[in-house]
Amino acid sequence: MNFLTSQSENFMENKSLKCAEAQMLIRKPVTEVFEAFINPAITKYFWFTKSSGSLQEGKTITWEWEVYNVSEKIFVRKILPNKKISIEWENPVTTVDFNFEIMSNDSTYVTIEHCGFQQTGDDLLKKINDTTGGFTTVLDGLKAYLEHGINLNLIADKFPKKQMATRSNSKAE
Repeated sequence: MNFLTSQSENFMENKSLKCAEAQMLIRKPVTEVFEAFINPAITKYFWFTKSSGSLQEGKTITWEWEVYNVSEKIFVRKILPNKKISIEWENPVTTVDFNFEIMSNDSTYVTIEHCGFQQTGDDLLKKINDTTGGFTTVLDGLKAYLEHGINLNLIADKFPKKQMATRSNSKAE
């Protein structure tokens, strides 16, 4: 066994040490919950505001958060219908897995796991905290939208000072 193989195996065994996780029970059938993440016409009501397309395995998609003037390219690694969506994003690349577990005919447990952070120490703790909080907000918005038809504007309202600064910069141009 060479050093790289050993390092890779150690990472896989200890990946939970460099992962953030959020989860939520959504009281809707798995097909509806899964579609909410695949189809940007739905996702825009609880997460990003614009997308270059639906998630498709092997494609690179751009997501935009227009209120913050921010965009992110993601690569869709794998899609297992109604079970899992795996994407890569950020620089350096990290992996985000969206897992869908059927709890009953009308409820789905969603777990989002974000792994591969390069940070260490306090920087790693901050990154995991921010990521867990962010994905928890996404799942809260998903729950409100799918279960009650309410767009809570959670993403837009999470950082109102940044949103106001973005609007001020746009008006100045």
